[in-house]
Amino acid sequence: MPAPSQSTSPVAWLNNQPYLLLTLASLFWAGNIVLARYVAGHVPPLTLSCIRWIGTFLMLWPFAREHLAKDWRTLLAHWPLILLFALTGFAINNALSYWAMQYTQALNGLLIQSSTPLFVALWSLLLFGVRLTWGQLAGIAMSLVGVLVILLRGDLGALAGIQFNRGDLMFAGALWVFGLYSAAMTRKPAVHQLSLISSCTAAGAVLLLPLAAWEYSSGFVLRLDLLSMLTLGYVIVFASTLAYLFFNRGISLIGPNRAAPFLHLVPLFGSVLAILLLGEELKLFHLAGYALVIAGVIIASRVPLKQPRAAGEAPKN
Repeated sequence: MPAPSQSTSPVAWLNNQPYLLLTLASLFWAGNIVLARYVAGHVPPLTLSCIRWIGTFLMLWPFAREHLAKDWRTLLAHWPLILLFALTGFAINNALSYWAMQYTQALNGLLIQSSTPLFVALWSLLLFGVRLTWGQLAGIAMSLVGVLVILLRGDLGALAGIQFNRGDLMFAGALWVFGLYSAAMTRKPAVHQLSLISSCTAAGAVLLLPLAAWEYSSGFVLRLDLLSMLTLGYVIVFASTLAYLFFNRGISLIGPNRAAPFLHLVPLFGSVLAILLLGEELKLFHLAGYALVIAGVIIASRVPLKQPRAAGEAPKN
């Protein structure tokens, strides 16, 4: 009997590891939130959003052009869906989240971030009739408790001291929109993922151009210094190109409701980055919160979804 082939490349192996892909996407997005808050007032948020998607498209183009040449007819036939992806996952969501970081604090943003799986579940229910099982609901709740333990430093009484401002509302709006993107991604056209993300980033950049022009005319101009260049480099390579490829692939492998709890890892990683980069002290409540988040992600991601009772073939998830 011949020995099994060992020719599988690391990229091919990674492409079929949904839990690792979703974890890395959450790590990259956590860094994006921390960085966005750090450069608030220095880098124009709408300009940053627009350049982010232009740069991402240019990075993907050498790898995607052959796939686009094959898939353009399918993409054109599904242009309303591509426009929806571009609006929700790239233009509106990104612009609102960067803009929100001009006004809100890290604690507020990370606390609101933990509600994303609920938005995904709600959109999945409204659009496709996909319901959460009790096990998935328990996993999301457990992760949410873990996030709260971390963010509130083990003191639930700190909830009473949180004040929500317009930045908080904008950030919540960005997550609501991203929930629609995550749920709708299960209905993506049958094209190569590079074709899909390239077309969405190009459309997202075009949609953001008028907003970036308005921001420029208001006097908030991008400074071409080292901090701005490093910020653009990170958001283009890690928070955009790799994170979206990884997240989209993860959703396609295990479905939105099973993938959504991994977004609880964003505030978890954000707190870790604060400890490592800002010198905050690691305490017992951090460890307790991490354990709850990880346990919740495992529980929710491994429980199968209930299928809708409607006649006909139930949508795969």
